[in-house]
Amino acid sequence: MYYQRLIEEEIALKLKSSGAVVVAGPKFCGKTTTCMLYQKSFVKLNTKQAIAMARMNPKAVLIGENPRLIDEWQKAPDIWNQVKDDLDFNYQFGKYILTGSSTPADKTEIHHSGAGRIAPLRMRPLTLWESKESKGTVSLKDLFDGGGNFPWDMNADFTLEDVAFLLCRGGWPIAVLSPKEIALEITKNYYNGLFVFENSENERFRNKKPEVMRMILRSYARNISSEAAVSTIISDIRQSNERTMDTKTYDDYMEALKDIYIIEDMEAWNPNIRSKTSIRSTPTRHFVDTSIACRCLGVNPNDLMNDLESFGLFFEDFAARDLRVYAECLGGVVKHYRDNAGLECDAVVHLEDGRWGGIEIKLGGDDLIDDGAKSLKTLRDKIVEKSDEKAPSFLLVLTAVGGAYRREDGVYVVPINLLKP
Repeated sequence: MYYQRLIEEEIALKLKSSGAVVVAGPKFCGKTTTCMLYQKSFVKLNTKQAIAMARMNPKAVLIGENPRLIDEWQKAPDIWNQVKDDLDFNYQFGKYILTGSSTPADKTEIHHSGAGRIAPLRMRPLTLWESKESKGTVSLKDLFDGGGNFPWDMNADFTLEDVAFLLCRGGWPIAVLSPKEIALEITKNYYNGLFVFENSENERFRNKKPEVMRMILRSYARNISSEAAVSTIISDIRQSNERTMDTKTYDDYMEALKDIYIIEDMEAWNPNIRSKTSIRSTPTRHFVDTSIACRCLGVNPNDLMNDLESFGLFFEDFAARDLRVYAECLGGVVKHYRDNAGLECDAVVHLEDGRWGGIEIKLGGDDLIDDGAKSLKTLRDKIVEKSDEKAPSFLLVLTAVGGAYRREDGVYVVPINLLKP
C-alpha cells in the first residue's frame, strides 16, 4: 500500500521547471518510493559494487531514459557535478531526480551549488493527513483565505492516548503500515539502526562513536521544544553522563546528526518591531520526527500519559513536523517568536506574499486554550502596532484533542487530527 505524499505536487512542478530535482530527508521516510512514481529509468547506489562503479565512472550513471532517478547519489558525490555539466551542455527540464539520506562524504567534491539547474526539496516522515489519521476538515489554506469553510466538529473519537501512540510511533511509512501491536517495535528498530556506522561510505560517520551520539540526542530530547543554548545542552550531557565534552566535539557530532536529517531546529521569526523590544534569535530545538526523541529517552505512550508537562513539549515537536509540511505546500515557512519581554509564539506560519498566522500548541483543556489565545492576541496587537508586518490572517490554538471551533474573540481552536494543508 502506498500513501500519497504532499511533496508529489512539488516534485512534479520542479521537474517541469528545473533540469533536476534533489529530494533529501532521513532514511526510510519514503523518498525512493515516491520518486519512483516519476522515473523512466533508475539506478540505486545501495551496494558496494554499485557505489564503486559509480565513483569510477560517475558520468555513466546518468545514462538512461529521462527522468533518470539516481537513488542515494551522495555515495558518489561527483554525480552532482556530472549532472550540472550535462545540464550546462544540453539543458532540458526534468532530466534527473536525485535522492539522498545524508550529505556527501566529501563536500569539497561538490564544486557548485546547482542553483538554476538543480532544485532542492526536503522530505519528512508522513504527516497525519498523509497517513489518513487526520480527517482534514480544517484547511490551513482556508484559514489564510478567511476561514469561510471552518467546520464545527466535536471530534469525540480521538483521545489523548491516541496522540501518545502516534507520537511514539512516528510517521515512518513502514511503521504506519504495520499493525499497531508491532509498530512501536519497528520504530525502535529504526532508531537503533541510525547508529550503525562501521560500514558507512562516509568516513566522518565511521569515526563517530554511537554511544556519544546517543548521549547528545538524549540531552537534545530532554530540551525538546525549548530554546536551550548549546552550553545548556553540553552541561546536561556532562551531568547526565559524568563525562567531559567540549564545544568542538559537540559541534562535530551535531553536524553529523544534521547531515542525516535527524535534527531540524526551528528558526526565530524576526519582524521589524519599532521599539526597544529585542527579538531572541535562538532556535527552538526540534527533531525531524518526535518518535526519535521518544526512543532516545525510552519514552512510551504510558510514560507520556503519566507526565503531561513533558507530553506537552513532545506534542509541540510533533505538531511542528506536520505544520512544516503543510506550510511548504502553501509556499510558506514555520518559525517561532520570542522577545525579551517574555512574549512567545510556538509557531508562526509565514507565506511568500507576506501573510502570516500565529499558532500556539497546547495539549488541550480550557485553561491552556485560554492562555494560548491570550498570548496570540497580545502578539497580534504588538506586531500590528509596532512593526511593518500585516495583521495576521488567523490566530490558532492547535490542540492534541478536543473539538474544532471559533472562539468569540476570533481565535480558532483546532485539534491536530482535523488539520490539513
